Amino acid sequence: MEPLDSLREDWERALCVVAHPDDLEFGAAAAVARWTGQGKRVVYCMVTSGEAGIDGLHPDECRRVREAEQVESARIVGVDTVDFLGLPDGVLEYGVALRAAIAEVVRRHRPDIVVTGNFRETWGGRNLNQADHIAVGRAVVDAVRDAGNRWVFAEQLTDGLEPWGGVREVWASGSPEATHGVDTTETFDAGVSSLAAHAAYIDGLGWEGWDPREFLEGFGRQAGQRMGVAFAATFEVLPMGWGE
Repeated sequence: MEPLDSLREDWERALCVVAHPDDLEFGAAAAVARWTGQGKRVVYCMVTSGEAGIDGLHPDECRRVREAEQVESARIVGVDTVDFLGLPDGVLEYGVALRAAIAEVVRRHRPDIVVTGNFRETWGGRNLNQADHIAVGRAVVDAVRDAGNRWVFAEQLTDGLEPWGGVREVWASGSPEATHGVDTTETFDAGVSSLAAHAAYIDGLGWEGWDPREFLEGFGRQAGQRMGVAFAATFEVLPMGWGE
């Protein structure tokens, strides 16, 4: 397997935008713990509340459970701000409305880096990606550019909100096209605890005997081998500048 380049860490603020509670915990949370440990500011944004994710719970109850689990999961890795946009789980569509919702969050938090999940059609084999993941990731890339244009979604620019064109790169966690990685050896345990915090969701999936540590170790060790470390997380890097 090809070696992974190290992600840049010369930044101060990151915004993580994903479709569901738990999306970041399936691989990226240990990297977040590394960054918050360096004193960087990281904010989470969940486009949905994952309310359609547990078959045995009505969406209204599921929403409360999953939001609470995500807030605790974020706390474990040093993130104290979690935005929930409240869009409907399972039926997200790429388009102008989704771009606008994400652009507003980018303008509000003004990050240097935006992190999202894999939005390619597969995970690198025959396992198909989920529709919400694809829609959100595609919208994130476009919304980051929208956020810097004063004349796109101009109705958002009230009460002191201004355009923000300062995002250097978008990083897609777990992408099959990943070329970069983060050494998560020192923060791997925090990543495991962050995933384990989604206990109700994991129980609701019916994965009897499933071990979050064992799951994350498989991917983390494989990525680590590509960086010459024990554990790592992988990312596809999408530069937001011209000519890069």
